[in-house]
Amino acid sequence: MANLKDIKRKIGSVKNTQKTTRAMKLVSTAKLRRAEQVAKRTKYFENAINDTLSEIASIIKKYKVGGIKGRYFEEPETLGLVDIIFITADKGLCGGFNYQTIKTVKALIEEYEAKGAKVRLRAVGKKGIEYFNFQGRELEDEVVGLSSSPSYQKAAEFIKKSVEDYLDGKVDKVILIHNGYKNMITQEMKSIDLLPIDTSKFEEKEVSSMMELEPDEGEKVLESLINKYIEFNIYYALIDSLAAEHSARMQAMDAATNNAKEMVRTLTISYNKARQESITTELTEIISGMEAMK
Repeated sequence: MANLKDIKRKIGSVKNTQKTTRAMKLVSTAKLRRAEQVAKRTKYFENAINDTLSEIASIIKKYKVGGIKGRYFEEPETLGLVDIIFITADKGLCGGFNYQTIKTVKALIEEYEAKGAKVRLRAVGKKGIEYFNFQGRELEDEVVGLSSSPSYQKAAEFIKKSVEDYLDGKVDKVILIHNGYKNMITQEMKSIDLLPIDTSKFEEKEVSSMMELEPDEGEKVLESLINKYIEFNIYYALIDSLAAEHSARMQAMDAATNNAKEMVRTLTISYNKARQESITTELTEIISGMEAMK
């Protein structure tokens, strides 16, 4: 009977876990829908900035000898110092979501250090911070709470230090890494070279009739927009990462719920078998006793 009690207790425990994982799945699904809406709105503004930058870049490329110049666009001859900014979640229970980002960051560290460059890490998210702290890797900057609650102002403040170091010539390259949202069931790793900016990424566009700028003026306007461009990139990455996190957690909790359901089924079968064996044993003992009394 002790065995039956143990199995029954396990069934109750697994059922409680199943209720929790099902509730967490529903919460993640609701949060994902909200994050998707915010991501779409943010992407609209990011596209608007990119379109404006492309138009101004087109003016400069067309009319100015030598094309676009400036510190923001200078490709270094050799890499001395590389800043890697990466985003992970503040919480777990989302499958391999955080591990994929950490794995990508580690691969980049090895790649650039093999080239003789020094790598600095700037971390957003508790899970990534905890991992590299445990590994004994020094972090240049870190922030907790931003990945779970993206803020444009805080994102701009966080990226500002890296941009200033780049403009001062202390840093030769700035890279942004995050696990992004593709659809309800898929996430994808995204790596963005924030600085220097590759002007080839700006599509050649026909200049709007309202866009009347001299090449020199265009270059000044272009540089003034670069900060907004960089800030929106990291802000959108935070929102994109949050949507991907909710998507990954929704899947993880769905899988956990299904596993719990299967475990309850297996334990119920074991319970029924054990109960049947117990009844059979009792009947055998009763019959044996009656036979002995004859």
